[in-house]
Amino acid sequence: MMRVLIVDDEALARSRMRTLLADCRSPATVVVAEASQGEEALRELASEPVDLVLLDVHMPGVDGIALARTLAGAVDRPAVVFVTAHAAHAVTAFELDAVDYLTKPVRAERLQQALQKAERYLKERQASQADVSREILLIQDRGRTERVPLSEVLYLKSELKYVTVRTATRSLILDGSLADIEQNYPARFLRVHRNALVARDAIRALERYDNGEEVEGWALRINGVPEPVVVSRRQLPAVREALKGAG
Repeated sequence: MMRVLIVDDEALARSRMRTLLADCRSPATVVVAEASQGEEALRELASEPVDLVLLDVHMPGVDGIALARTLAGAVDRPAVVFVTAHAAHAVTAFELDAVDYLTKPVRAERLQQALQKAERYLKERQASQADVSREILLIQDRGRTERVPLSEVLYLKSELKYVTVRTATRSLILDGSLADIEQNYPARFLRVHRNALVARDAIRALERYDNGEEVEGWALRINGVPEPVVVSRRQLPAVREALKGAG
């Protein structure tokens, strides 16, 4: 049963959405709460487990875009489907990882499609979280899903919106964050820079590194790859302490 929160500043729109949801049979849904604006929605989300948020864009106070941006940082965030009379925010919605974007008046068949997308999203996230417990990274590449054992990962580097995963033989792109990986695997990976994690057991040496600037820096030599990984001045004490402990 998919637990739904309806967020819309118009009571009539919320009532109509309840009716449409009742007509959608697969997946089955239950409306656990309603909210008329963003602040109220956040309170509901804090007190009630929710799988899906049906979210209006234009509302007083915290609007739908701001609310979705807040939810995007949550580890177990619900699926989000925007429901609005305005199509202008569609690009922004999908940049915030919205599952779907429905325009009013919503048709039952389009809502049904959105619910099925939300169900797939939630199942895929659950599978990904299960992979975390098995120490595997789930890589999506051109419609193909690959499971990469963490034991093969030598370092990870954040670049723009993605994370480069480096093994001894190749580089892969992970749609995720270094912070999540660092939090999930603190014993396996060491933070060496704000944009880089290194496998602790792959470190060969810490050495001076000429990065082309006036002041020389430090870098790690990693077993299995020729390129060094730069260490920031901020992380240098932690890196030295980790090397001392490994010795």
